[in-house]
Amino acid sequence: MHIPSSMMNGAVCPVTAAMSVGGVAIAAVMAWKTEEKPTALRFAAVGAFVFAGQMANFPVHAGTSGHLLGGVLAAALLGVPFGVLAIALVVSLQCLVFADGGISVLGANILNMAILGAGIGGWVFTKLTGPSTSRQLGALGAASWISVMMASLACSVELATAGTIAFSKVAPAMLSVHALIGLGEAAMTVAVMAALHGTAIQPTDRRPVFFLVISAGIIAALVAPFACAWPDGLEFVAGTLRFLHSSAPSFVAPFPNYTIPSVSNEMLATSLAGGFGASLTFFAAWGIARLLQKRSAIQ
Repeated sequence: MHIPSSMMNGAVCPVTAAMSVGGVAIAAVMAWKTEEKPTALRFAAVGAFVFAGQMANFPVHAGTSGHLLGGVLAAALLGVPFGVLAIALVVSLQCLVFADGGISVLGANILNMAILGAGIGGWVFTKLTGPSTSRQLGALGAASWISVMMASLACSVELATAGTIAFSKVAPAMLSVHALIGLGEAAMTVAVMAALHGTAIQPTDRRPVFFLVISAGIIAALVAPFACAWPDGLEFVAGTLRFLHSSAPSFVAPFPNYTIPSVSNEMLATSLAGGFGASLTFFAAWGIARLLQKRSAIQ
């Protein structure tokens, strides 16, 4: 659901950027002040896993694919504030390093996937969850589906506000497609948490770290090269409603479209780019978490 710059321009871009800056700043303050912080390794592992998961598109229906957004998963494993920060970092690196989502609409993509997906989606999870494992997993699935629907609705509002296409046309198409993608999001989120032996995992518990790091490496380097090549939900809707336009990028990323220009073999290039991206996300997230922990300790 990464919006490219060719789809949206005008005042909606700086407005969503301001909203995202404010949302991320609030999440950072809350993360700084919270007493139960995840370890730096755990924060880094979740970020790397979400990055890798977003590379592995899965087929949905009628030539459409979807991929993990990971907002509720991150919020469940890290707490809502750190979940927002993790997704914001992933979306930013995807844009700046891999040209996945335009730089002028980075604010909108962070708003949709981090602030709404991890922030509001994570909040919904905390309100729905209960003491039993079945209640927790059910809450995870429901919140994950809702997070995808919220992000797709927000994207529809942004496209309509920018004058790209009428809301009455884009919203039904986006919501219907992403209702199916949301089911995949819910299934993957529940499966990951079930593999981690339940959802009631303390922030300092190290059990998830090795599982998530190994899984991220496998997905990014070995699964992503074989990911479904069909357009994702937004691209499918844009193609169907004819507002999908290509334009010369205003910003040249080092590894556009998760490839390495010097590597001619496409699958190898994707594998190398995926491994590099997951590693970059891991170390960047680790550094951010360490910074928040040190500043908190000073206070």
